[in-house]
Amino acid sequence: MISAWFWKELELQSRRSLWYSVQNCFYAIVLSAVFLGEGVICLIIVSPLIFCFVIVGKGIGDAIFKKDNITLNVSVFGLLAPIFIADSLSKHQYENMVSDSIVINAPPAKVWKNVVAFKPIKQKPNFWLFQIGMPSPMATTVTGYYKGAGRKCIFSNGYVFGEKIVSFDPGKDLTFDIIDQPRDPEIMGHIDIERGQFLLKDNGNGTTTVTGNSWYKLYVFPVWYYDIWAQSITRNVHLRVMEHIKELSEKN
Repeated sequence: MISAWFWKELELQSRRSLWYSVQNCFYAIVLSAVFLGEGVICLIIVSPLIFCFVIVGKGIGDAIFKKDNITLNVSVFGLLAPIFIADSLSKHQYENMVSDSIVINAPPAKVWKNVVAFKPIKQKPNFWLFQIGMPSPMATTVTGYYKGAGRKCIFSNGYVFGEKIVSFDPGKDLTFDIIDQPRDPEIMGHIDIERGQFLLKDNGNGTTTVTGNSWYKLYVFPVWYYDIWAQSITRNVHLRVMEHIKELSEKN
């Protein structure tokens, strides 16, 4: 909308106006990387949203900033200013849980040992964000096989999520709280992973259904947009881990 104010006297054609808007998006992304320290993955995620907001804002601005709308202009800005300030100062928080399941051709007793801790994953990731640099899960370790034991989830770039086992029911339920997570610009202030869980169900025919659950909090809005990404990333973390568990468990 600010751009629309400065461009209103230029009488830009639609194509040139769109091109200027694209440039504004590029400047916003570069400045976010330089001054806010945002990571590459975060900027990829937010870029479509920035672009849409800039285009919509420009369109609204064009409609508002007409020469015969001076009173309306003052009223609109008088309304938008406190809304913007209030939104900037408010606490944004949203909680969600993502669940995924996989069937493994092995009994729960054989699957369980690979659920609690597993050897490093050697397969290359097939999720596109993992392929371009987002850290992917590689291995887990535990200090013991009991409730209260420490557990670590190690990612491809060396980042480690510290965990504590809060439910340990062999062959059925492994639940752990996240007690420490990397201080990375891709994560800090955006998302907190709170809890993870693996539930095993004996299907009675030599197979086991493994369900992976993750709970997280988002601190970025609009939540309808960012949660699409959060769910997708969480789901692909689940699937990468569970497919590895499946491979290990089904070996003779």
